[in-house]
Amino acid sequence: MTTGDRPRPQALIGALLAIPSHELQRRVQAGFAEAGLSEIRPAHIAIFQLLPVEGARVTELAQQIGTTKQAVGYLVDHLAAHGYLERVRDTRDGRAQLVRRTERGWLVNQTARRLVEEVQADWATQIGPEKMAQLRDLLGDLVSALGVRYSPQLGGIREETFPATGR
Repeated sequence: MTTGDRPRPQALIGALLAIPSHELQRRVQAGFAEAGLSEIRPAHIAIFQLLPVEGARVTELAQQIGTTKQAVGYLVDHLAAHGYLERVRDTRDGRAQLVRRTERGWLVNQTARRLVEEVQADWATQIGPEKMAQLRDLLGDLVSALGVRYSPQLGGIREETFPATGR
């Protein structure tokens, strides 16, 4: 198709990925506020996505996130002050500390998973379940082709990995 004498520009992948990503982030942030998790900001999300079940050192998180130890330390301090994370002695090296989720921190992951599943269901209703499944498969293929190891346990921790919280 053309507009006048010029060919219609093809949509760029950056925008096609960013627009739904921003909408997802907006809805998750609104859901956090509704769930009483209003201290959680977009900058904190990578911590909760990448923090292994057993915990990690700040330096390890910084390397995974791709930022400085100081920046991650600042985020961890904020989250610990609000009861989402705790620092505990690393049994492998008594001089080091591990960052771990508290019960309230696990609630962040549980809430995020529920909110993302709601958004995915809404989008599947809008574009159809087959297209939504195809979109997820294609994005998974792209992630693999880029050489990124994605673990559903990191990006969306499965319910059975949550510690018993009586909920």
